Amino acid sequence: MTRATLKDVLPAANAHGYAVPGFVCLGWEDARAYVAAAEAEAAPVILQAGPSCRAHTPLPVLAAMFLHLADQASVPVVAHLDHGHTLAECEEALRCGFTSVMFDGSRLPLEENIAQTKTVVDLARRFGASCEGELGFVGYAEGAASKGTDPDEVGPFVTETGVDALAISVGNVHLQTSAGQALDRERLQAIARQTPVPLVIHGGSGLGLEDRQDLPAQTLIAKINVGTELRRVFGQALRNFLSADPDLFDRIAILSASEPPLTDAARKVIRQFGAGGQARSMLRL
Repeated sequence: MTRATLKDVLPAANAHGYAVPGFVCLGWEDARAYVAAAEAEAAPVILQAGPSCRAHTPLPVLAAMFLHLADQASVPVVAHLDHGHTLAECEEALRCGFTSVMFDGSRLPLEENIAQTKTVVDLARRFGASCEGELGFVGYAEGAASKGTDPDEVGPFVTETGVDALAISVGNVHLQTSAGQALDRERLQAIARQTPVPLVIHGGSGLGLEDRQDLPAQTLIAKINVGTELRRVFGQALRNFLSADPDLFDRIAILSASEPPLTDAARKVIRQFGAGGQARSMLRL
């Protein structure tokens, strides 16, 4: 049984210079593929249920899937709610068994973001779970523009909320289909001077190889979320499988065909983040 929280996996990542992948899941096949990848690479992994996933599948179902996979795994698996926007949503996830939640108050005024995030942090503690907050706003490719994290707000935010991890906006963007602009390393370093808390990059699909390798080794980045590039792998795998046999109709056969390519792609991400082999020293005997 290897259910884990962010507090279980991120401090070690900071200490040893790697990042734990936060894989954005949309269903059973990709969640299973990501745990298979983590097992193959002996790496900790974070399974994330984001808003689009939750719009399609109820939280109790997602919790059951994630926790089943965690209980069968030999590596630490975090069952994480990504971008929870309300206390009620975070509480439902915790009651369903999620081991971690992210409260996204990034569009709120600072004081309101602090107050609401602290409420979620306190609630998560009662469930033995962890909580990630967000300061600044990470925008979307061809969507809402980003607002960079203000380093001067970081210290008060972390101190007053007690978050276990902090998502920041330093040029990273959600839903990128290729490597984006260079991150603002100066802003990142200024943020790191204000807090020892592990930092999180959302929009990891937009990071080039150099950033993937250097950020965990040289900064406090301990968690990098990856979704878009793996969804593209899933889509391409289905197109390839169906075009090879146009007469296929069995749902299980079709969806199962996505798992090997997804596992391979996730293993590559794990290695790029330096997380391979790191689970061996983390597991509690």
